[in-house]
Amino acid sequence: MIKQNIEEEINNQIQEEFQSAYAYLAMSAWFEENNLGGFASWLKAQWQEEIEHGMKFYNHLIQRDAQPILQDIDKPKVQFDSPLEAFEFALEQEQHITKRINKMYNLAQEEDDYPLKNLLLWFIDEQVEEEEMVQDVIDKLKLVGEDGSGLYLLDREMGERQGQNGKEAEQSEDQK
Repeated sequence: MIKQNIEEEINNQIQEEFQSAYAYLAMSAWFEENNLGGFASWLKAQWQEEIEHGMKFYNHLIQRDAQPILQDIDKPKVQFDSPLEAFEFALEQEQHITKRINKMYNLAQEEDDYPLKNLLLWFIDEQVEEEEMVQDVIDKLKLVGEDGSGLYLLDREMGERQGQNGKEAEQSEDQK
């Protein structure tokens, strides 16, 4: 049986993951508004990934006969001064999630909750990847600065993330 404090922390994490997803979707809208569709597409893919993360925790509770309790999601930040500011915000969000995952792992260790520890090991690795991806975008944005042609090329590169997912989906459909 899952302990009450563990169940509460997992429910809090579900809210955090959905809050992150909502933030990425708002960021995507800002990029769309600023005619940077590649960035917007990248952020939509990130939005979907965060939803999947929240659902992993949701399903973990279901599998353990515990109650997922969905919580309020706050209005995300919707305006940014630059693409760099938006991605610096995204990095802060990912670092926040990393701290929460690490805190949950410590709690799972204290409570000898092996199923949760096992789930969190995947998230620990995932957060390293998430922070690295966002940092890479920040580094590239710093490199191109305010140069319009550099930003244009980076926007095209960012759009390839979604394009690759779309191609994979098309290939899967063709194989059916």
